[in-house]
Amino acid sequence: MATMWMIRGDGGRLYDDFRERNLAAIGWAQLAPAAKPGVSRKSLIQAYKDLQPGIKDASAVSGASQVFRFVNEIKEGDTVVTYSPANRTYLVGRFVGPCQFRPDLADNGMSLTRPVDWYAQEVDRDKLQAISRNSLGSTLTVFKVAEAAQKELVALAAGKPVSAVVKDLGDEPEALDDPLKGVQEIAFERIKDQINSLDWSEMQDLVAGILRAMGYKTLVSPAGADRGKDIIASPDGFGFEPPRIVVEVKHRNARMGSSEIRSFLGGRHKDDRGLYVSTGGFTKDALYEGERANVHLIMWTLDELAKTLMAHYPTTDPETKRLVPLTYFYMPA
Repeated sequence: MATMWMIRGDGGRLYDDFRERNLAAIGWAQLAPAAKPGVSRKSLIQAYKDLQPGIKDASAVSGASQVFRFVNEIKEGDTVVTYSPANRTYLVGRFVGPCQFRPDLADNGMSLTRPVDWYAQEVDRDKLQAISRNSLGSTLTVFKVAEAAQKELVALAAGKPVSAVVKDLGDEPEALDDPLKGVQEIAFERIKDQINSLDWSEMQDLVAGILRAMGYKTLVSPAGADRGKDIIASPDGFGFEPPRIVVEVKHRNARMGSSEIRSFLGGRHKDDRGLYVSTGGFTKDALYEGERANVHLIMWTLDELAKTLMAHYPTTDPETKRLVPLTYFYMPA
């Protein structure tokens, strides 16, 4: 079976570029000119050290090794996956050509590229078994994906049923230069998994609880027609005292588009403040619609929701904490 590789930019920022340009890419702009096919790992490590005097040996080895793999170990026909934390979706494809040095894309963080034929269908993270999700948590830019997770991703991207339950993904195929380096990112993804498992009513209560932890008083709409406002938050609890924050909560896999944002904004008064929460994320057009709105609007994806919960968790009330129980963990800075 062909190898599957995870290729991703920091925070999933290259996800849309990968799809639109039909490629996968890595940065390392300074090192990229030396990363020619056939170059040895040892040469790349030394080049990295020469370019960044004082870099730790382990960091130089880790970075140069990822570049080496992208240039020399990936083969045409191997499968590839990338991840968008904001949308909680994976894009799956197949490498269809060799590595290319692209100085014209260096400013975009894509100095080294490989052409990819992407599946049209994205894979929702929540459709993966927990053991597969957890195996994809490494923070490396380039790493091999366990075979069982690969089979599940390819099947879902192709619209096929996942026939076998994954029981064992084997040993972790990659190692970080610092074993604690990825703990924060992995924990954050699992917190988002926990939040996303809430039903719609619980999600609405969670958002209201976060706003209370931020110092507001909230009115939560009952189930049923809410006329575009699930929560009203204000200093006095009635919306008389500014700011009056009108909140819409959408808890679904699909990204919200510009029409949903226009509909929400259409019912707002000029002095209102808007908060639109979409756990499935937003399209580019929706983000543009929000930026040019006359009403001040904040748009939260699951990322922003989780970050705000974590930032205000110490002052969150017990009812809200029961929805997403978390514990503190201390580690060296």
